[in-house]
Amino acid sequence: MTYEEYLDGKPVVITAALTGGIHGKETHPGLPETPAEIAEAAAAVEEAGAAVVHLHARRENGERAFSTERFQTVTDAVRDATEDVVIQHSTGGTAAPDALRAEPLCTDPAPEMASLDMGPMNRGRRLTSENTRDTIDGLHAEMRERGIKPELEVFNNGHLNEAFRILDELAEPPYLNLILGPGTLTPPSPANLQRLVEQLPDGAEFNVIGFGPHQLPLTTQSLLLGGHVRVGLEDNSYLREGERATNAALVERAARIAGELGRPVASPAEARELLGVRSRR
Repeated sequence: MTYEEYLDGKPVVITAALTGGIHGKETHPGLPETPAEIAEAAAAVEEAGAAVVHLHARRENGERAFSTERFQTVTDAVRDATEDVVIQHSTGGTAAPDALRAEPLCTDPAPEMASLDMGPMNRGRRLTSENTRDTIDGLHAEMRERGIKPELEVFNNGHLNEAFRILDELAEPPYLNLILGPGTLTPPSPANLQRLVEQLPDGAEFNVIGFGPHQLPLTTQSLLLGGHVRVGLEDNSYLREGERATNAALVERAARIAGELGRPVASPAEARELLGVRSRR
């Protein structure tokens, strides 16, 4: 997407990342962890304007889960609670054993979309993800076999090179998620986001994540550049300084800002058409 497409009023796809797999209720008491809590949050964000929900699974004790069985429980609950929202599963590698990375892709039905990390990164003092090319290519092959739309997770400029490596293997349009934050991620600033967008191939669609206080300014910039946005408690716990957010409140704010900037909010059906996603509803 481009600035010209923004001026033309192209719809924006809002993704809600409901829970994540790193922090828990010790960070935000309202963070959904159980399948029922995640499903309730999914219904609320769909009503608020989200077209896509990005899902992680958790064990009974709140820790991150990777098994197909646990993802099946979560995704079934979300499907029952929502009308048409697009289901996206995480295959993220932070603290994930490589042998389990494809498990979230094996639910029945398969998720419509899935994340695909493009390279190694560090998060915090003890968490790291290798994301070797063998791992990336294996996950991508599994997604192609199952008809799952990959969202390429670009945590820094090097990951953009890795995305270019598989560009010819992707169904149109390629969909890249530009992520700005701490550690080995792209340092969060408007200038750095602008440079990333300028390097994207023609015809690509892009989404933007800003962690913590960077969520609001960088997703707003994405709206102006013709991109899409991801918000939610996985990435940001606060609506404003000192005020804890809910997933729905973050989506409502993104939808309101998009409307004020002249970007209509895409429905799930419109999101599927824009991103080339096969419906499994």
